[in-house]
Amino acid sequence: MTRGRLLFHGLILLTLSATAVLVFAGGMVTSTGSGLAVPDWPLSNGTLFPRMVGGVFYEHGHRLIAGAVALMTTLLVVMAWRTEPRATVRHLSAATLGLVLLQATLGGLTVLFLLPTAVSVAHAGMANLFFAGLVLMWRLTSRAHVRALPVRPAARGLRRGWLLLAAVLYGQMLLGALMRHSGAGLAIPDFPLAFGRLLPPLETWPVIIHFSHRLGAILVLALSIPLLAASMRATGRCPRLLAPTASLALLLPLQVTLGGLTIWTGKAPILTSLHVLGGTLCLGASIWGAVEARRGRQTTPAPSVASLHPPILPSGSRA
Repeated sequence: MTRGRLLFHGLILLTLSATAVLVFAGGMVTSTGSGLAVPDWPLSNGTLFPRMVGGVFYEHGHRLIAGAVALMTTLLVVMAWRTEPRATVRHLSAATLGLVLLQATLGGLTVLFLLPTAVSVAHAGMANLFFAGLVLMWRLTSRAHVRALPVRPAARGLRRGWLLLAAVLYGQMLLGALMRHSGAGLAIPDFPLAFGRLLPPLETWPVIIHFSHRLGAILVLALSIPLLAASMRATGRCPRLLAPTASLALLLPLQVTLGGLTIWTGKAPILTSLHVLGGTLCLGASIWGAVEARRGRQTTPAPSVASLHPPILPSGSRA
């Protein structure tokens, strides 16, 4: 890899890390009830730098981090079109810039229209799409993929399994956002049971939304456990699957634990925000796995040109 492409890859990783911080900060805005601590947008209390006290610290801090991520994403596009020869990566960088600008617009509408649930859920959904796009770009610009060595792909069912898990996780993220922004986070106050039962009385929308999110978690586990087991078995053929498989295997039980702690503590802001971030990281790990499942290590060397033709023997010689 050239120096320019190494710098580009490093900037993607830095932007990805900043976006994870941004997701956590956004969770803190909602968890502390600071969404309208600053009632105007794009300014904050009519200025670029308001006094960082109370809820303004969380809301304006979130805006500052978002601005930094937007600037880094803009720089990513510039570097992509200067250093990256693959059109797929260049277009992906432009798409991430479009997503972050749309995300900023939705954030502004969330404030201007006083936290409408639909816009707030769309804001959360766009953040996860943006994060997934950065993960995809991070992997495509890694040294292993830039080299483009001849490889054997993983089994088709395995690749489809990772993509299906990513889709289900994204739906679970949307359900979680709907639960948070509709005030259904504690509609079922106990865990792992629901009102002391396996099936709660589904009589109100908050309970239905909350219980649907729990069912979504069960579906994620039901899909991920056999997928992770199959991926571990396939690491001999596709060794780059080991890292995303191990990452997701660690993240999923942590995410379930954080979900339980969120309820047991009455939605403690830091734990709740870590649960939000954990969902985003799980989605990122599934995208990572889907990318790596497309490629495997070549175990049999490619035949040389000479081996494709019989040797030319001198006249009179016997083979």
